[in-house]
Amino acid sequence: MKAAIVSPTDSNHFTITDLPAPEPGPTEVLVKVHAAGVNPVDWKTRTGVGVNGFFDPDAPMVLGWDIAGEVVEVGAGVTRFAVGDRVFGMPRFPHPANAYAELVASPSRHLARIPDGVSFEIAGALPLAGLTAWQAVVDTLKVGPGHRILIHAAAGGVGHLAVQIAKARGAEVWGTASAAKHELLRELGVDHPIDYRNEDFAKVAKDMDSVIDFVGGPENPTRSLATLKRGGKLIVIPSPAELPSDEDLAARGVTATWLLVEPDHAGMESLAQMLEAGTLRVILADAKPLEEMDALHALSESGAVTGKLVATL
Repeated sequence: MKAAIVSPTDSNHFTITDLPAPEPGPTEVLVKVHAAGVNPVDWKTRTGVGVNGFFDPDAPMVLGWDIAGEVVEVGAGVTRFAVGDRVFGMPRFPHPANAYAELVASPSRHLARIPDGVSFEIAGALPLAGLTAWQAVVDTLKVGPGHRILIHAAAGGVGHLAVQIAKARGAEVWGTASAAKHELLRELGVDHPIDYRNEDFAKVAKDMDSVIDFVGGPENPTRSLATLKRGGKLIVIPSPAELPSDEDLAARGVTATWLLVEPDHAGMESLAQMLEAGTLRVILADAKPLEEMDALHALSESGAVTGKLVATL
């Protein structure tokens, strides 16, 4: 099978090469990949951080976790899928899934069916970002009607999905982005767009029940505490090292946590239902052939992408 690999001696460039096709084990299916999502964790892992520690440092690296494609073989014991089913998901994360390839063997319960009418490109863009948003908004914060939530980087790859999920559950949503993206934020459901370049979000957003910080860094999480009401909760996505101090949390009477996304077929099925119902829109920033993976990673690293990036096969 064709795959895009990173050599142990050159982490800056991808090479298209032929690798042995995987075989599905018990409870696994073999997926012919038509689209593979590209996420920031991919290039971070390529450059030695992210989840790099789960990869063999002496072997060629096949990155990627988001896949959308067609089941071509079913392993022993699988009851969820049959050959020919269109599926998408985020296999094995944070362990290697080898998604930048024509064929991927995946646990069947890490996948869901792609709704009719949804393209492979849109489906391939959704899993990691969508599950991160779902597990933050629904599973961790349990957002419901009347919930007041601030989402940083609300037009980003994960942020634009978190906005829609929170809005669909009845939340009142504040979101930070540059002023040029405010019209998009309103279309997605943000009630109160904040121009982070010219406004102090800590003065604009008050009495929040929760904050999801997709920006992180040395200041943003701690500054976000001022927006929370007592008993509120902050989720910091980029790194647990960026969580505010226990002293700062105690002084505000709030809590904070880090979240690492995990495979979840129930979450994937919920996202599929939203896609089918038209209540979830995936913004596709760009799609390029697998052979242009260098360009896709450069776009992701730029930090200037609105929406998601996908490699097509």
